[in-house]
Amino acid sequence: MIASLIDIGTNALALLLTLGILVTVHEFGHFWVARRCGVKVLKFSIGFGKAIKTWVGKDGVEYVIAPIPLGGYVRMLGQEDTSVVDAEAIALEDQSKSFAAKSVWQRMAISAAGPVANFLLAITVYWLINLAYGESGVAPVVSSVVEGSVAEHAGIQAGDEIIAIDGELTPIWQQVSMQLLARMGETGSVLFTVKPQGSTLTHDVNVPVMAWMSDSTEPRPLADLGIARLEIPAIIAGVVEGQAAEQGGMQAEDRIVSAAGQKVRGWSHWVEIVRANPELPLEVEVERSGIVQALSIVPARTELPDGSIIGSIGAYVQQMSYDELVPQEMRREVKYNAFSAVVPAIVDTYDRSVFVLSSIKKMIVGLISVKNINGPITIAQVAGESASYGFEVYLEFLALLSISLGVMNLLPIPVLDGGHIFYNLIEIVTRRPVPEKVQAFGLQIGLLLISGVMMLAVYNDVNRLL
Repeated sequence: MIASLIDIGTNALALLLTLGILVTVHEFGHFWVARRCGVKVLKFSIGFGKAIKTWVGKDGVEYVIAPIPLGGYVRMLGQEDTSVVDAEAIALEDQSKSFAAKSVWQRMAISAAGPVANFLLAITVYWLINLAYGESGVAPVVSSVVEGSVAEHAGIQAGDEIIAIDGELTPIWQQVSMQLLARMGETGSVLFTVKPQGSTLTHDVNVPVMAWMSDSTEPRPLADLGIARLEIPAIIAGVVEGQAAEQGGMQAEDRIVSAAGQKVRGWSHWVEIVRANPELPLEVEVERSGIVQALSIVPARTELPDGSIIGSIGAYVQQMSYDELVPQEMRREVKYNAFSAVVPAIVDTYDRSVFVLSSIKKMIVGLISVKNINGPITIAQVAGESASYGFEVYLEFLALLSISLGVMNLLPIPVLDGGHIFYNLIEIVTRRPVPEKVQAFGLQIGLLLISGVMMLAVYNDVNRLL
């Protein structure tokens, strides 16, 4: 109970910190450009709801911090009417400082400044990651291929190094996963360029997919294709007295060779087999002192807090260090200085922006399930987990969320920044503002659409908890 409360508290703090950073940066973008365009800013608010703290700065702006960190706003003079300046409502000396009095290009720049600030934040974060940690990972050498899987039928073999996916180079596993996730929901084939073990030549392998992972809320593209990356060997470090592993004759230092008629690829695969067979006899082959022996183990029935039933045997894995697990020749490490870290940061931001935009498009046309839309509860959980994994992982999450916020706000939906930009573009083409009645109708449609998305996100959050 105490642990759960601590987790909830950690997640809540991580959510407040993450959204606070993103909203502040976004709204500051609007604020900064508005001031540079000569617009009088009346209020700068971070969060919604009754103000926790309010103060007026030397610049005459009212600054507000509110408790609900799901957004914020910058209120500018004359912002409600972008077509005319109401001389009765605005003092004569302030009319030139009105948002409505500015050119269409200036108004467009102010609207775009929030999303642009989010992209700049992402670039800065990736730059810091590159500078502090560099780029490191493990060469994408296939550890094993699941028998009967799509990958095996296509011709991918253990020992193959994945050089590229759909023509994009993939020097480490993380990039393989990103390229595969970009194909989520699609039908056709994924082009793998692989280099067989011991060869210097490469060849292409087409792996067919059909509505690939379209209903998945936790996509695992490699596992879905049947490709196993480098795994911890399935070697028993010890067994718990009186439990299934000991009762079945398992001993420390046993290497699991096969179970339930399947060749065991590694520890995680072994755990999957055990968990899937509660109270069912498992015929297991282990290698002990160079000799393969047959054992029969019956995993005990274990109920998890969410009510699901799994099997357990009371055995734990033999720990291995990174140096033991990953040979030197399979490591990929790149170090950057302050200048060389800039370009990859920009490239990472661009690639992930395209990925987010493509995912939104796939949801709209039905290629990806709308179950993937996340709300504040899921964001809080991921933020908390990212923080617990280390500062680098949290920064990665912060950058991706900032990119998502930037892309979402550029969508041509009234209420969002992209809607205002869309109206500005129409004004540039027609040389007259969009009629107020049309804008008012668009505002209602936009509010309805955004409210519906938010309700769906919260619904998905609740479903994940149940």
